[in-house]
Amino acid sequence: MIPTLFGVMLITFVVTQFVPGGPVERIMAEIEGHGKGGEAVSGSTGALYQGDRGLDQERLEQLKKLYGFDQPPMERFVSMMSNYLVFDFGDSYYHHKSVVDLVISKLPVSMSLGLWSFFIVYLTCIPLGIAKAVRDGSKFDVFSSTVILVGYAIPGFVLGIILIVLFGGGSFWNIFPLRGLVSDNWSELPLLVKILDYLWHMVLPVTASTVSSLAIMTLLTKNSFLEEIRKQYVMTARAKGLAENQVLYKHIFRNAIIPIITGFPGTFITAFFTGSLLIETIFSLDGMGLLAYNSVISRDYPVVLGTLYFFTIIGLISRLLSDLCYVVVDPRISFEKMQ
Repeated sequence: MIPTLFGVMLITFVVTQFVPGGPVERIMAEIEGHGKGGEAVSGSTGALYQGDRGLDQERLEQLKKLYGFDQPPMERFVSMMSNYLVFDFGDSYYHHKSVVDLVISKLPVSMSLGLWSFFIVYLTCIPLGIAKAVRDGSKFDVFSSTVILVGYAIPGFVLGIILIVLFGGGSFWNIFPLRGLVSDNWSELPLLVKILDYLWHMVLPVTASTVSSLAIMTLLTKNSFLEEIRKQYVMTARAKGLAENQVLYKHIFRNAIIPIITGFPGTFITAFFTGSLLIETIFSLDGMGLLAYNSVISRDYPVVLGTLYFFTIIGLISRLLSDLCYVVVDPRISFEKMQ
């Protein structure tokens, strides 16, 4: 995990050194652009304005020092990683607030989308996959497979636009709201109405972000159960006269659920921090996806690198938990070296 984390950060840091249009260049362009019109630059960079001559070398060095670009790249990387080890991610260049506070302010949107999608996928796909496995080859199996594969083939942002046109006051029905997590007067509403208002705002974006995920988990569940159903111990259990439900849920279930349940911790953790740029843009939700995109476009390196470091750690821990769950769920699995 440590070499992976270090490698991800090093590669990303190196890439940022060669990407044009960094914060220094952007401010220089803004100042020189104002200078052509003979206007002064307001704000913190006003003192750097030198008329139509642009920036002199002294002011340029001050600007580089302000953003820490006066140091060699390797020294900046070591200093950055030293701060990141204690989760000091610095301040955003353009939002003028700490990266931690900025991420926390965006998390409610991402958590809402991620957690609702997570629970809907697991609570829908596992029962549906079991039903499809038991009825393999039936009309129900064929019809449900067709429906979920069509949903899988439709990109989430396309489905989002279709939902807006149909149910968001487009060309048909004006049923669901289109902007934000809650209404503008949410703070004035009673508690029950607040909950209903929040859920009402979540219907369209969660549907758009969830439908394409149903196929993978459903088919994984079905195939896992089908593989177990065809094994010898199932035939033996049936030969002993056990009821079909007893065979399914007492013998088959605990073996077939292993590849599904082992991914549960990792998926649950990452659901807190999942961001979808297109879904957030379509439904006017200001979350992690939009923050990441704007940070890359504006070369806001503290946000880009800080969030990358944190989410890489989250991803690595999720993978570790998934591996450990194999041992917890199935005691037959051992990571000890076999002699």
